[in-house]
Amino acid sequence: MGLFDKLTGWLGLKKKEVNVLCLGLDNSGKTTIINQLKPSNAQAQDIVPTIGFSIEKFKSSGLSFTVFDMSGQGRYRNLWEHYYKDGHAIIYVIDSGDKLRMVVAKDELDTLLNHPDIKHRRIPILFFANKMDLRDALSAVTVSQLLCLENIKDKPWHICASDAVKGEGLQEGVEWLQDQIRAMKT
Repeated sequence: MGLFDKLTGWLGLKKKEVNVLCLGLDNSGKTTIINQLKPSNAQAQDIVPTIGFSIEKFKSSGLSFTVFDMSGQGRYRNLWEHYYKDGHAIIYVIDSGDKLRMVVAKDELDTLLNHPDIKHRRIPILFFANKMDLRDALSAVTVSQLLCLENIKDKPWHICASDAVKGEGLQEGVEWLQDQIRAMKT
């Protein structure tokens, strides 16, 4: 690290690097959300299911984000835990229109919260109750109740209703997450 880098770091001028894990079941909208968060000139036109994981980088409000977009397909979910230790924040995406798999989403969340690399850390978790544009979508309040989010007492968390395709609800969530990360880093 050069002297200039050290000096800017000491003065608090250096961009803060943040690793964010984007988790959730397959087809919940993780990749679409991440795509919407990127600058418009960097957004992909076609979204395809993520196999394994992909890494996206973008900057927002003085923070430099590295987002690990983890596949939500059953055979890839065991990869998630290999990234827990280096994560500074989690975005957990739920398909609000998929009532049948809400139990699976809760089971995966419980597994995540009880993992040794997460359990004893005060890592912020942003929940997106996604696909609010669907006619039968559950409200964010109902999703919160089904996932028993009120039981999370040792980590800051927030839930936002979202429509990733239109980008609705994403800014509120990201602003909350940025505030949490800043509070942790100070």
